[in-house]
Amino acid sequence: MHIADNGCGMSEEVRHQIFDPFFTTKPVGRGTGLGLAISHDIVVEKHRGQISCISAPGRGTELILQIPISVKF
Repeated sequence: MHIADNGCGMSEEVRHQIFDPFFTTKPVGRGTGLGLAISHDIVVEKHRGQISCISAPGRGTELILQIPISVKF
């Protein structure tokens, strides 16, 4: 699954931290910085999938989620 926006994008420095627990670009007291860290744990740990991010300043952001499907016949 691909989720993309046409926003302002993010720097390489920020992009490398977005899945870190408690990382936020918001001011102190606004937000917990847990959303993408929890999402990463669910996709990677619970479903053995992958989540990645493509972004650049001025070019928007795209999140890519890959979750394996088990098919039994």
